[in-house]
Amino acid sequence: MDYFSHPGTLALAAGMACGVFIGWRLRGPCRRSRSLTSVAGNDMGSEASVMGESGEFKMVLVVRNDLKMGKGKVAAQCSHAAVSAYKQLQRRNPELLKQWEYCGQPKVVVKAPDEGALVELLSQAKQLGLAISLIQDAGRTQIAPGSRTVLGVGPGPANLIDQVTGHLKLY
Repeated sequence: MDYFSHPGTLALAAGMACGVFIGWRLRGPCRRSRSLTSVAGNDMGSEASVMGESGEFKMVLVVRNDLKMGKGKVAAQCSHAAVSAYKQLQRRNPELLKQWEYCGQPKVVVKAPDEGALVELLSQAKQLGLAISLIQDAGRTQIAPGSRTVLGVGPGPANLIDQVTGHLKLY
């Protein structure tokens, strides 16, 4: 039996196709290419206006490679940085957070050679007005208390974040 011989089946298929297309056009997840976006700034709470030229948003988590943390420890520290960054933007710039969420909440994990490199990246991110979250370990398991383990950069416009972290290798 031909499924399309029933008028209801054809109408349902056409309605679903139209609904998906209309929803895709209205939502336009990462298509807000030239929108002016205010990005959460440094620890002082200042904000800078930037243009998200590519329309893409992401978060980058920079892990110190010299600490030789185990996989579970790295995962936990990256989770701390991601949650901290999320909460920061939730307060300071919910619209930017929404754009990042619509893009699928992209997160990239890269490695920095040591604490000095992490601090330099932090400084660069602050100068660009990007949201940052620097994680210091409590020292209960593998590493010394107060060790700076992970730097979260963003969420923010991918083109700005790449200016800070684009040269780093994937973890």
